[in-house]
Amino acid sequence: MYDRRVSGRNRGASDEPFEILFRPGRPPEEGGHPGLRPRRVHEDGMLIEYDAAVPMRDGVRIYVDVFRPPDERPAPVLVAWSPYGKHGPVGYHLFPNSGVGDEWISRHAAFEAPDPAYWVRHGYAVINVDPRGTWCSEGEATFWSPREAEDLYDLVEWAGTRPWSNGRVGMAGVSYLAMVQWRVAAAGPPHLAAINPWEGVTDLYREMTHHGGIPENRFLPMWSERRVPYSRTRVEDLVAMAARHPLFDAYWASKNPDLPRVRVPAYVVASWSDQGLHTRGTLEGFRRIGSERKWLEVHGGKKWAYFYRPESVERQRLFFDRFLKDRPNQVDGWPRVRIEVRERFGIGRFRDEHEWPLARTRPTPLYLDARIGGLSTGPPEVESEVRYDARAETGARFEHRFDRDTELTGHMKLALWVEAEGSDDMDLFVAVQKLDARGRLVPFSFFNALEDGPVALGWLRVSHRELDPETSTPEQPRLRHRRELRLRPGETVPVEIEIWPSSTLFRAGETLRLVVQGCDVYRYPPEVVAMAHTLTRNAGHHVIRTGGRYPSHLLVPVVPPVAAGEG
Repeated sequence: MYDRRVSGRNRGASDEPFEILFRPGRPPEEGGHPGLRPRRVHEDGMLIEYDAAVPMRDGVRIYVDVFRPPDERPAPVLVAWSPYGKHGPVGYHLFPNSGVGDEWISRHAAFEAPDPAYWVRHGYAVINVDPRGTWCSEGEATFWSPREAEDLYDLVEWAGTRPWSNGRVGMAGVSYLAMVQWRVAAAGPPHLAAINPWEGVTDLYREMTHHGGIPENRFLPMWSERRVPYSRTRVEDLVAMAARHPLFDAYWASKNPDLPRVRVPAYVVASWSDQGLHTRGTLEGFRRIGSERKWLEVHGGKKWAYFYRPESVERQRLFFDRFLKDRPNQVDGWPRVRIEVRERFGIGRFRDEHEWPLARTRPTPLYLDARIGGLSTGPPEVESEVRYDARAETGARFEHRFDRDTELTGHMKLALWVEAEGSDDMDLFVAVQKLDARGRLVPFSFFNALEDGPVALGWLRVSHRELDPETSTPEQPRLRHRRELRLRPGETVPVEIEIWPSSTLFRAGETLRLVVQGCDVYRYPPEVVAMAHTLTRNAGHHVIRTGGRYPSHLLVPVVPPVAAGEG
């Protein structure tokens, strides 16, 4: 066991210690765990060691399953670090429309993790892990914590020094399995040779638990209750901690990786579709890591399907062959960036680029005009306003029809002048949507497996409007989230709202619609895995002012077409 009080020292964060709140774990048997049964077997062309004990630096033992080639020759190792249980796969049939083909994975594949049956066949060892305090591993479970990073460091070094290891360790996997990669890579274990973070948060506060300062209270509780409650001891109570820490402080800083310290080769994969979870963080991770050899791929589909589809797995293998087996191959000629420019759900085309964000992007303002609900390239001279019930399920809409094919790729920003009538705060929910030439809503992939999503989303609790001047740019405002600035009666304030990155082609005659309202624009029945923000501070009416002294505008990233012979 370790001290429940953890120091939270981090640049710009409070030096006061914080207490981690735990809750009792649910018996692992309730989650289908068969109990510890250490054994060594040959199955499906693999030598498998189940429930191998690995000691951590403080003597706590965690348990892993090791899948390796039966000839026992030294092999490169892939680590899949996940709290979801190494004992069996979570069937993707439980998530309707996930897009994962049954034939793509074997019974040995853990949730969101590389399939050992494939990788062992290609000369790799794979380690599936039950981290500290999860399932039957000893200790108490904390998530994305300094302690977890130390444990993962210890496991990487253990794996890199086994007789059956060639001394090179990589990490792979989706979501949680990606998020921990940033953290351990920044710590620099000597035997870690490459990472493949596939859609993973890099700022837990801004990207998962408090969008724009508004607490997310659906996905996080579901995740905490249904995905990670199983333990012989206790698990960190993230829901209680999020309630106790409504502002960005030492607790949240302790969970974020020091991205510039990441130096190993990295193949980073993001999607435009994971608005509200992984899109922003994965792209920030690629942009900010210090690796000289790094590649970015951004798709517009469903993240699980894209991870497991055979052509994606082959690209993963090429990457790891290059850096874990030291085999020169086509990875050396890969473009630094590869993005999919979407037109609608399931339709888009990939294009090679040199960098992210794209250097040739032209930030272009589209000015709001409350009189007509329009977005125009010039600011309206006449001041006007639109108001709506802050608690209603609809709000204000503004539209711009494109007279030529226009690609928008990158960050958007919404600058507004707003007033809260009847409240000292206001929560704003923003969606950018696409309408076809007949005015019909165009759908996109969304979250894990949905097919009716937006172009992009943004959020803001107006009392959190204070910008961080050191990290904000004209295209991407970054909020400090260190204090609240409540509104005075009748006060109109300017705000800047970060809209998460996206890439969309609007054909001539198609329309961009901007939606601003006081609740989630996309809402789903309780049984659907999604996010929600119902703990709002909205009351009375929201007022948006435009024109004249109030040049409210949407800044969009217009990408000019590449001329023949360029690129």
